[in-house]
Amino acid sequence: MLAAGLALSLTLAACGGGDTGTSSGGGDTGAAPSTVKIGFMGDLTGADSGIVIPPRNGAKLAIDEYNKTNPKVKIELVEYDSQADPSKAVALAQQAIKTDKIVGLVGPAFSGESAQVGPVLEEGKIPSVSASATNVKLAENGWKYWHRVLPNDGVQGPGIADFIVDGAGAKNVFVIDDKSEYGKPLADAVRAQLKTKGATVTDDSLDPDESDFSSVVNKVAAAKPDAIFFGGYYSAAGNLLKQLRDKGVQAKFLSGDGSLDKGLIEGAGAGNAEGALIGCPCYLATPDVTDAKVKAFADAYKAAYSADPAIYASEGYDAATVFIEAIKAGKTTAEDINQFISTVNFAGVSKQVKFQPNGEVEAKDIYIYQVKGGVITLLGKAAEAKLG
Repeated sequence: MLAAGLALSLTLAACGGGDTGTSSGGGDTGAAPSTVKIGFMGDLTGADSGIVIPPRNGAKLAIDEYNKTNPKVKIELVEYDSQADPSKAVALAQQAIKTDKIVGLVGPAFSGESAQVGPVLEEGKIPSVSASATNVKLAENGWKYWHRVLPNDGVQGPGIADFIVDGAGAKNVFVIDDKSEYGKPLADAVRAQLKTKGATVTDDSLDPDESDFSSVVNKVAAAKPDAIFFGGYYSAAGNLLKQLRDKGVQAKFLSGDGSLDKGLIEGAGAGNAEGALIGCPCYLATPDVTDAKVKAFADAYKAAYSADPAIYASEGYDAATVFIEAIKAGKTTAEDINQFISTVNFAGVSKQVKFQPNGEVEAKDIYIYQVKGGVITLLGKAAEAKLG
């Protein structure tokens, strides 16, 4: 997720891989540390922080629960606010490895920063598990320390496109992207799959930093589509949806995981957002869940944060649990933790967590959510969901 900056040539000493991560200072004595540091990196204060704070909260909840069991090795969560800026994320990653001496990282949250931070973590031999970065190419770099606990856009895009045609009954679809490293590839995957299903597809792009989308809105109005798909984040999606409705365009509005946040409703207005559909490779623990494990997580999350779990909260919890399981097994150095990650296979809150050799999670389900009565509700799995 998020546009990547220019490729950086980075030289970084591999100082993180063998460090014990003790919090009390001193050198590596060979003894097990009393505390290890796990980082969390993502946009915690920027325009799209609404889709990063929940996985941060989920990760913190998992670690807090673990620490309350009084383990031999406790975990300190160190937060790195990248503000979705890839260059800032790189500097923070260097700090995390050189100064803070983390032994693992939950994140980065977005694809753009992940593309830039990946080589830093790889050279530093620090394992990472992202709870939200979905760009397909991240798994194609040959990285040995990179992982994610959700399906990529090569799964999400076709899943959403299948739902647009089969579940929503649309034949004429207008697809818009925000030109970012997240939004454009996702929109392209939707476009390609729609065409294989015989849908008529009209394309356009917008600049999410602008506030006036009238050029795109006018083209959509002229095309008279059955459905509109937007590849981008909720901050732009809400504004786009409001302008479309103000123009009188009543076509079904769909977006991907970057828009699965109440900010979409706030930006568009509750009336304009009603009925909007959002696809996501994530399982949102809504208040009406019946699964005991998911309900226990949802209840604990609400007790801790006075809010229901939002997008990627459960994935953040599962990503942190990957590191917790490694540490419980006695793995306290970055390299040992990374080796352990290749063997994990446990029932998480969001899905069964098991990784392929390239760091991709094996689970492939895509879910469709719908705005109803001003709140986001689960419609069902993309392959099964139907609009009434």
